[in-house]
Amino acid sequence: MRDQKTLRVIDTGLRRAAENLALNRALLESHQEGTSPHTLRFLRFRPCALVGFHQSVDQELRSDYCAENGIDIQRRITGGGAIYFDETQIGWELYLDKRFLGSAEMPAIAERICQAAARGISALGVDAQFRPRNDIEVDGRKISGTGGAFDGESILYQGTLLIDFDVERMLRVLRIPAEKLSDKAISSARDRVANLKDLLGQLPPFEEVEQSLAAAFADAFDVELEWSDALNEAEERKFAEALAEIDAPEWIYQHDRPSAEAGVLEGLHKSAGGLMRAALAMDHARDRIKQVWITGDFFVKPGRTVVDLEASLRDTPVGELETNIRRFFDRHAVEMLMLTPDDFLTVLRNALAKTTVSSGAADARPS
Repeated sequence: MRDQKTLRVIDTGLRRAAENLALNRALLESHQEGTSPHTLRFLRFRPCALVGFHQSVDQELRSDYCAENGIDIQRRITGGGAIYFDETQIGWELYLDKRFLGSAEMPAIAERICQAAARGISALGVDAQFRPRNDIEVDGRKISGTGGAFDGESILYQGTLLIDFDVERMLRVLRIPAEKLSDKAISSARDRVANLKDLLGQLPPFEEVEQSLAAAFADAFDVELEWSDALNEAEERKFAEALAEIDAPEWIYQHDRPSAEAGVLEGLHKSAGGLMRAALAMDHARDRIKQVWITGDFFVKPGRTVVDLEASLRDTPVGELETNIRRFFDRHAVEMLMLTPDDFLTVLRNALAKTTVSSGAADARPS
């Protein structure tokens, strides 16, 4: 039985994106299998741009800018939106189970964890506050973005704390409208985020930040902290296996979708669970959908759900689209975070109607 009153704390240091994401998977799988204790992990990234598991690199990132500036491109193991990381942020991750948290409801879990993180940040000398759904702010400016995902009984909850963040570089990495890169727009984006260095007047030691956050989580969950400097053997094996798969183009570009092909209809849908995109290749003569591609910053488990849904909708008569989508979800056990089958139906209908909705700043998030 896993100790419910102890939280291991580990700092895995400054790493390449592929290594950090492989550690994500290794720790989550090991926790689910019972070979990892409840864990708080601190991490930092070398410059990188990450897309969510269901997103297309071509649709979300400016790959040419990344290549010119030595910014790695990688794909996360969880859903969510495209983000930029570098050495000026501290990441924190909690690997826990539902029993530890006393809830399986993500909004309640997010509030409890974010309230604790806000207290840890405040202890450094600022007034940090939780803002639903999952942000932490100082004077209305975002200083930390967070998000979570389930894997069976295990929960991975992640956060990013801005220490000395370069907003302009983030905007240039993400594929957003050109007007968002004007001097005025960049200045406005800077005004919406807060850095610890600016708020405190100096760069805080990373060790102090970690100690403060760890103490806040220990207090919130009434647990003892056990600091560690190494993974266990089971986690190391999982890490090696995950890195071999993740550190490869086949992983990074597995969900790339056509963005400008002739005959492809595209649509967007801002669902409660995140921004969804759809592209449809049509056989207009027969009024059939030849192929669909669904991407976005949403969360579903298992990870191959969207691929299976896309396959099930090949060569679907337009008039049978709703029936086929509902049949798919009736036959598959799927965990969705604030999503329903209606959201998938809506984004595909938007594409069929050639609906376009500007995502605006929805993709331009520092978390």
